[in-house]
Amino acid sequence: MYLVISEKPSVSQSIGKVLGAYIREDGFLQGRDCVVSWCLGHLAEYVAPDAYNEKYRTWDYDDLPIIPDKWKLSVAQDKREQFDILKELLNCPDFEYVVNACDAGREGELIFRRVYELSGSKIPIKRLWISSMEDRAILDGFKNLKDGKEYENLYEASVCRAKADWLIGMNATRAFTSRYYKRLVIGRVQTPTLSMLVERQKQINEFQKKAYYTVCLEKDGLRVVSEEFEDKNEAVSVADACDGEEAVVRKVERSRRKSSPPKLYDLTTLQREANRIFGYTAQETLKELQELYEDKLITYPRTDSQYITEDMEGTLRELLTGLPGAFFFLEDEMMSDQTGRTVNNAKVSDHHAILPTKEALTKDISGLSAKKKNIFCLLGQRVAQAVSGDCVYDETMVEVECGGHIFHAKGTTVAEPGYTVIAEKFNSLFNKEKQEKKRQTIPDNIKEGDKLSHVMSKTEEHFTSPPKPYSEDTLLSAMENAGKKEFDKDTEKKGIGTPATRASIIEKLVSSGYAQRKGKQICPTEDGTQLITVIPDYLRSASMTAEWENQLLAMEKGKGDSAQFMQGIKNLLTMVLNGCDMIPEEERQCFRSSDSVGTCPVCGSLMFESKKNFYCSNKECNFTLWKENRYLESMRKKIDKKMAAGLLKNGRVHCKDLFSAKKQDTFEADLVMQIKDGRANFSLDFPKKNYGKSKSNKKK
Repeated sequence: MYLVISEKPSVSQSIGKVLGAYIREDGFLQGRDCVVSWCLGHLAEYVAPDAYNEKYRTWDYDDLPIIPDKWKLSVAQDKREQFDILKELLNCPDFEYVVNACDAGREGELIFRRVYELSGSKIPIKRLWISSMEDRAILDGFKNLKDGKEYENLYEASVCRAKADWLIGMNATRAFTSRYYKRLVIGRVQTPTLSMLVERQKQINEFQKKAYYTVCLEKDGLRVVSEEFEDKNEAVSVADACDGEEAVVRKVERSRRKSSPPKLYDLTTLQREANRIFGYTAQETLKELQELYEDKLITYPRTDSQYITEDMEGTLRELLTGLPGAFFFLEDEMMSDQTGRTVNNAKVSDHHAILPTKEALTKDISGLSAKKKNIFCLLGQRVAQAVSGDCVYDETMVEVECGGHIFHAKGTTVAEPGYTVIAEKFNSLFNKEKQEKKRQTIPDNIKEGDKLSHVMSKTEEHFTSPPKPYSEDTLLSAMENAGKKEFDKDTEKKGIGTPATRASIIEKLVSSGYAQRKGKQICPTEDGTQLITVIPDYLRSASMTAEWENQLLAMEKGKGDSAQFMQGIKNLLTMVLNGCDMIPEEERQCFRSSDSVGTCPVCGSLMFESKKNFYCSNKECNFTLWKENRYLESMRKKIDKKMAAGLLKNGRVHCKDLFSAKKQDTFEADLVMQIKDGRANFSLDFPKKNYGKSKSNKKK
C-alpha cells in the first residue's frame, strides 16, 4: 500500500481515476493498493510574531528585529480538518511510502513538505514529477517516480524564499510603520514592483511635450522624409526651397530579410498576450490556465521555458496533425512542421513550454467558458506559429537629395508570409483592436541617378510622446527583465518574482491600495507613491531582489548556500533598522497631519486609523476608539472614519441606520461620547424632530 498526496481534490480525482482509487471517503479516495488525498493548497504557513511572544501584539520599534530561533508553522483553521486527516494517513503503518503529487515546482514542494513535517511522519517520500494531467502522463509518472531526496535542494530554496519574505515583510513593515506613524507595507518583491510603477508615473507627470518638424517630398508614388528639425522656421525654409524643384535619387539599396516565428509560450508571455489581446489580468489568466491543466487540456502552465526537449519532438509532431481540427481558424495549408525550432534541452529546466494536450485535440471545447476558450485558442495559434516558416520580405532603402538636403525612405514587400498568415488570421478574429502597420512600398522602377522633377514638399509637425502607463502586459515584462544585467550570462530565469508568483504580486499591490487598475492600465495610488518616497533605494531595488532570486535558483541546482542567503537577509534587516534610527523627527511626521482623524480627547495628540481601531499617537496615552464595540454591536453598527472624526471633534455624531432588535427596524439618533478614566463611554440622544413646514412651503 502507498499514499498519494496532491494539492487539490480535483487533481486527486484525476490521479485516483488512473490508479483505481474510486471509493470516496472522508478527505481521501480509497483504492485497492493506494489511498489518494489532498492538501487544499497551502495548509500551513509561518505563524505571526505574537505566536512567538505575546509582546509582539504591539508594534514596538524597540522589539525589532524579530528573528525566530525556531520557525513555527500553523494550520489555517478552515483547513484543520483536512490536515488532521493527512496527519493520520501519514502516520498510518499500512503505507510503505508516500508520493508527493503536489504541483511540480517550488511552491508545490513547499506545500507538501510543510504538511509532512507537521505530521511528524517518517515514511519515505517519492516524487511524482509530471507536466500534464493526461492519463498517460500520470501513468508514466508513477512508473518513473523519483526519490524525494532528489528534491531537497528545491525544498531548501522554497524554505529560504518563504523565510526571507516573512523576515522582510514583518520587520520592515513594522519598522517603517512605527517610524512614520502610518501603516506602510513592505514586501521583498512587492516594493520593487511598486517602485517601477511610481517611477513610470513620475516620468509621465514630469514629461514636457516638445514639437519637432520634418519635411516630406512626394513624387510618382515615392515619399521621402528629411531629418528632424527643432526649429519650425528651418523646416519651412527647407520645404520652400524644395517645392517644385528637381530631386535626384542618390542611393537605392535592396536586401532580402526575414523574421523568425515567435517561440512557444511560457507563463509570463502567455499572460502578457492575454492581457494585451483580451484585457485579462495576469491572475485571471493563471486561474484559467490552472483549470485547463486540471481538466487535462493543456500541459503544466507555471513554466518559465519557451522550448521543448528533444524527446518531446515526436509528441509535438503528433499534436500538429490535430491542430486544424481542434482550432477552427487553422487550415491544413497554413500548417508547417518545423519542430526543430522549438527544441532546446539547455533551456528547459523543470518544465517545457505550455502546449495543448493530445487529449484536448479530441474534445469538444464548445462548452468551455469564454475566457477558457479564448486562452486555449491563443495557445493553439502560438504552437502553430512557432513551427511555421520565416516571414521573408524585401527591404528597400532610398536616399534622395534635393536643394542640398538629404531625404530617406524605407519600404518593405512581403515575399513569403510564413508564420504571419496564422497571426493575421487569428488577429482578424480575436484581436479586433490590433491595427496592422501600413507597409510603405517603394516603386520597383526606382534606381540610382533617377531625377524627380517638380517634387511636392510640405512641412509636418510632430510631438514627442510621454512614456505610456504600465499595463499588466508591460509590467510583467518589466518584472521579468528587472535586474537583467546583474544575472549570470547562463541564467535563463531572470527578473523579480517568478512566473508563478508575479500575478499574485500585482494583485497584492491592488488589494493593499498601493496600485489601481484603470482599464488596461495599472497605476500607483497616492498611498503607493507616498510609500515609495520614504523607502530607501536598497529596499525598492529591483536589482537586489533579482539577485536574491538568482541565489535561490542556484540553491535549487545545489550550487547555492542557504546559510549565506539567510545571513544576507539578516544583514539587510540590520541595514533597515540602522536607516530607520537615522530618520529625523521632522521627516517622521510627514504623513501625520494629512491622515489624522482628529485629536485625542484625553491628551490632545493626533489620532490615527488602524485596521481595528482609532488610536492615539502618544505612546503614553491609552485612549482608543474601537471600530467594533459592545455598545454598538446590538445595533449592528461599527465606528467608521467619518463617525470617529465627528466624535473626536464634537463628542457626538448623528447615526441614521441604527438597528432595534425589539422593533426589528432601523432608527436614527445621536451617538454621544463621554470620557471617563481615559476611556470612551457611549449613550444615545434623540433630538426633537422638526415637524414644521419648511420655509419654502409656507404661505405668503
